[in-house]
Amino acid sequence: MAVQIETLDKLERKITLELPVQTIQKEVESRLKRLQRQVKMDGFRPGKVPLSVVAKQYGFSVQYEVMNDKVGEAFNAAAQQAQLRIAGQPRINEKADAAEGTVAFEALFEVYPEVRIGDLSAAEVEKISAEVNEAAIDRTLDILRKQRRTFGPRGTDEAAEDGDRVTIAFEGKIDGEPFEGGKATDFQFLVGEGQMLKEFENAVRGMKVGESKTFPLSFPADYHGKDVAGKQADFLVTLQKLEAAILPEVDATFIQSLGIADGTLESLRADIQRNLEREVKFRVQGRNKTAVMDVLVAKAELDLPKASVEAEVQRLVEGARADLKQRGVKDADKAPIPAEMFQQQAERRVRLGLVVAELVNANGLHAKPEQIDAHISELAASYESPSDVVRWYKSDNRRLAEIEAVVIESNVTEFVLAQVKVIDKAVSFDDLMGQS
Repeated sequence: MAVQIETLDKLERKITLELPVQTIQKEVESRLKRLQRQVKMDGFRPGKVPLSVVAKQYGFSVQYEVMNDKVGEAFNAAAQQAQLRIAGQPRINEKADAAEGTVAFEALFEVYPEVRIGDLSAAEVEKISAEVNEAAIDRTLDILRKQRRTFGPRGTDEAAEDGDRVTIAFEGKIDGEPFEGGKATDFQFLVGEGQMLKEFENAVRGMKVGESKTFPLSFPADYHGKDVAGKQADFLVTLQKLEAAILPEVDATFIQSLGIADGTLESLRADIQRNLEREVKFRVQGRNKTAVMDVLVAKAELDLPKASVEAEVQRLVEGARADLKQRGVKDADKAPIPAEMFQQQAERRVRLGLVVAELVNANGLHAKPEQIDAHISELAASYESPSDVVRWYKSDNRRLAEIEAVVIESNVTEFVLAQVKVIDKAVSFDDLMGQS
């Protein structure tokens, strides 16, 4: 087999493959004979169909399969011989000017680039840290109580305030005309918890049972109801029922309902602290990893394989469609999502993937089995039955691969932090959790 490799551009290559016609024909005949022993046709006993009949029925498809297989084998052999790292699938076209007794093909493809990473010692990375304080534990305890709250009626002279559950009747009109979904009775929501648009909550806050009020409301341009998005409506709302939240006492019964066997406040607070510290650790690691990856993107020099970027764009588009489908959007799989909106994100992902792979291979930063086990155990620790969670992760190779990727990224993060100038920065728990 004669092989020619040409460089067309930075990463683009072309291989010319020539295959003997005799080799193709021999393989076609061999496969047709195997098929002859298996095929069933009316008028013939199994295994007794004449080869000429089999060839007439299946010859074209067998010829196509053999050509695909042989060209694929030839391409893989040529790429291996030339020590090429292929990015994406090659585009293979048959050539018309093949030598006598041969068939010729051109394979157009890209190779992975050389990755050059600049001097990391000159780079600066802000490395954050955070601690769980008593106030954070108090807030979490309040959240746990709120999740188990009940409601009781307020006095007739009391006004609605944040945290109350209100039952209302309302009717909205746009330009004096009612619109679909703009009218309801016995409608409940919690004041001050973002369940309704801000203007609606502001109108109801301070109202008493039996009171009615008219107020204007501007629907956001990106409102999920397309018929009213970006429009202004006038609403008439009547408060039908007002209930105040009743938080449970932090007693042994409440504490035991949260899975704390001894029912003591001390044990509950210790459990909350462990869970918060685990969450803080993951968030700190995530923020620091992002800072490291930003430095790697800035310091790395490489050409991006178009095939890899296009494949990543397609994955992002399909992911967006899957998200729309999960949200109940009709015909989400056919949604016209412009590929260009994901171009920059795809390029960054491909760039980072290549840079991280280079660092991992060059510095032995692969995930070790004990690291994978430790990470799975840490994730499982926050569940009621950790052993079941561990088995769940280890029973699926895809889930294990995701854990392996996380561990590798952590190894790369620690490696880079050891090379750069680290600027330590303590952040508050609220800032880290986005509560400030």
